[in-house]
Amino acid sequence: MVKSTLIVRASDALPLAASVDDEDTEKALSEHKQQAKLIFRRIGPNSEPRCSIESGHYTLHYLIADNIIYLVITDKSYPRKLAFSYLDEVSKEFQTSYGAKVETVRKPYAFIGFDTFMSKTTRLYQDTRTASAAGASHLNKLNDELQDVTRIMTKNMEELLWRGDSLDRMSHLSTSLRSESEKYRRAARNINFQAMIRQYAPIVGVLFILIILIWWRFT
Repeated sequence: MVKSTLIVRASDALPLAASVDDEDTEKALSEHKQQAKLIFRRIGPNSEPRCSIESGHYTLHYLIADNIIYLVITDKSYPRKLAFSYLDEVSKEFQTSYGAKVETVRKPYAFIGFDTFMSKTTRLYQDTRTASAAGASHLNKLNDELQDVTRIMTKNMEELLWRGDSLDRMSHLSTSLRSESEKYRRAARNINFQAMIRQYAPIVGVLFILIILIWWRFT
């Protein structure tokens, strides 16, 4: 279930908009909203553009686009694909409505009126079955990077709090893993090619000798 949404400017973590949560939700998520502020401070130019950070019974998913961070807190069991579909819808509408004004605002929550759209969209995504049906056409339009949720980096909040891991480090790690994966694929192709040569080289050699003998005999 979608619990709460925060939108901040990436360059200075200035809050731009947020969902208006009821009192019970505010109490239940107070600690996680503080954790969200930590995430905003840890995000830098090299951070992953999409990331899921697990914290207790909840997961904090964020999306960075056009110097804006969109973060949603959901139940841990809530599908990541739906969480990022929700963020994608929110980011596109926010950019269309306020994108040109984001760099000029100075006071927090300058676009608090955006809660109207977030509330309406949140209701569509509250139940996973309803969200899957209502958002099916939207999900089909998402790009390959968003659809492939296995490529979205996942982190644990404890690692950020106690080990001081940075989100930049996650980006470097992700890049390193992709680089190593590509090296492995190239090495595997070379090994397979060499194995094929070893397997068929004797046969090719024998055929070549036979061709030479036949040619020599009939010339």
